[in-house]
Amino acid sequence: MDTSNEIREFLMSRRSRLTPGSIGLPDFGGRRRVAGLRREEVALVAGISVEYYTRLERGNASGVSEAVLEGISRALKLDDVESAHLADLVRAATSATTLRARRAAPKMQQVSPVVQQIVDGMNAMPTVVQNASLDVIASNRLGRAFYLDMRITPERPVNFARFVFLDPQARVFYRDWDAVAEQSVALLRTAAGRTPSDRSLTKLVGELSMASPEFRSLWASHTVREHRSGHKQVRHPTVGDMDLVFESMELSSHRGLLLIAYTATPGTVSHDSLQLLANWAATNDETAPHPVAEATPDPSESRKRASPPSRKAD
Repeated sequence: MDTSNEIREFLMSRRSRLTPGSIGLPDFGGRRRVAGLRREEVALVAGISVEYYTRLERGNASGVSEAVLEGISRALKLDDVESAHLADLVRAATSATTLRARRAAPKMQQVSPVVQQIVDGMNAMPTVVQNASLDVIASNRLGRAFYLDMRITPERPVNFARFVFLDPQARVFYRDWDAVAEQSVALLRTAAGRTPSDRSLTKLVGELSMASPEFRSLWASHTVREHRSGHKQVRHPTVGDMDLVFESMELSSHRGLLLIAYTATPGTVSHDSLQLLANWAATNDETAPHPVAEATPDPSESRKRASPPSRKAD
């Protein structure tokens, strides 16, 4: 990844969404040659010279201090994740040592037996473990039943982004597909800022950019995000519509890995549907190995597998 170009495009995208009034400056009208703020307006609010800000926006991050980054973050109204992303980009552009260290660090593709035991023990909740590239590298039985359309084999982990953008069944499974697609790209963009020399991530982004116009458009927006908690609206092929909530937890013993667990509010139809799926999964786990395989673009394959008694959607 060209970090200088990433800095330029990220800063331009952030100032294009603001107006002088949104940062407390008067707008004297007239024709503006650029969307959003001018460079001099950002520099004024950040407390730096126009030349300094222009140099940074052109990708020259040498000598940029934390105080300058804080000023720019304040001027551009960056949230915590966006501010951290900008700092990651600047750090990557100015530290060859950091890049070498990150390049040498292998991406974890499996969890320890203890972590797998914990994941398996959460048998009332669909649970998965994913890395920063959105590879699902561990799951429990209910998690595999929940993601039934992602066929499970031990050969290669499934990637959520590939499923979302390359498998037609994802648009059926995710009732909130647009939100899921935006979130997936934002998570990948955040990971790319933290580890710009990750070749497997760069390859994944290139693959999805070539194959999916939606991915290309979302990638160009430079939206960044962390995966903490939220809602998922799904249409499961066997138990119908479910409205779930999820929480993610970083595994302290496995840096870069997140454990994500889904649940439903007790007393709702979604909760009953999840229990029905758990009962079925207890006797119909066809996917014994824990890693998840690459999603297939042929949704008809998932219908050939054993399925529990169907029920109406929520």
